Amino acid sequence: MRAFIFPGQGSQSVGMGTALAAASVAAREVFQEVDDAIGQDLFRLMRDGPDDILMLTENAQPAIMANAIATLRVLERDCGERLADHADFVAGHSLGEYSALCAAGALDLATTARLLKRRGQAMQAAVPVGVGAMCALLGAGIDTARAIAEAAAEGELCAIANDNDPGQVVLSGHKGAIERAVAIARDYGAKRGVLLPVSAPFHCALMQPAADVMAEALGQASVQAPLVPLYANVLAAPIAAPDDIRARLVEQVTGMVRWRESVIAMAGAGVSHFVEFGGKVLAPMVKRSADGVEATSVITMDDIEALAKAL
Repeated sequence: MRAFIFPGQGSQSVGMGTALAAASVAAREVFQEVDDAIGQDLFRLMRDGPDDILMLTENAQPAIMANAIATLRVLERDCGERLADHADFVAGHSLGEYSALCAAGALDLATTARLLKRRGQAMQAAVPVGVGAMCALLGAGIDTARAIAEAAAEGELCAIANDNDPGQVVLSGHKGAIERAVAIARDYGAKRGVLLPVSAPFHCALMQPAADVMAEALGQASVQAPLVPLYANVLAAPIAAPDDIRARLVEQVTGMVRWRESVIAMAGAGVSHFVEFGGKVLAPMVKRSADGVEATSVITMDDIEALAKAL
């Protein structure tokens, strides 16, 4: 069994998608449709930068999705290998969940682009700059991370945002609490804590204003049943009903991304091969989370052609 997986924020880089667009009409069509949907020359920003503008949440989120979907479209249209014929499940990390739903036909591309543009704007606006922060705890599992978060809170919010793999957990919350978590990380057995260069504290209760915005936006969006089930971030379990998808996407804004558990659950369901489209962050996490599985990152035309031969 196979799962197609899609990366989250942090996978953006200037130049992304340029080679694909030069090589494939299918890729160019994806980038043009996204540009048209959000009324922005996003592909030019992806191609040329500057990096600090591409990194803005409202730009990075639709850009990462566009790049991932373009990669999949090249596989499907240029190589004739359709997702429905080769994937048993889809999953995505945070914003990658939208990419996964687009890939599986639950959301059309234009709708996905508009939702992610709105999501990025709402998440950025939810918390004033300087109020929140995030940190990665390296060499720490979920239990250690929970203990660090509880000790660091001191009346402020300090919550687990991403359970990425057995040795990497991300915390989110008030800036002071996150800074305390970094300071005490080694005392609790983590190798170290590292402040993340993000502009808002994602996946914690401080994001509730953004969740409210997305509840309204998703309530108005057309959502279909996906071609294959989605392993939802907040459940680490498969879902397929449109109303369930809407609800879980809203919960995801403030909820923990249970990526490690999702990978373990998919492996337990029989998935032996994970294919990451448009990034190279998730595949190593997959290998660290589940024993005996294959994980492939597909980014370039050579990667796509190699995957097509292997399917």
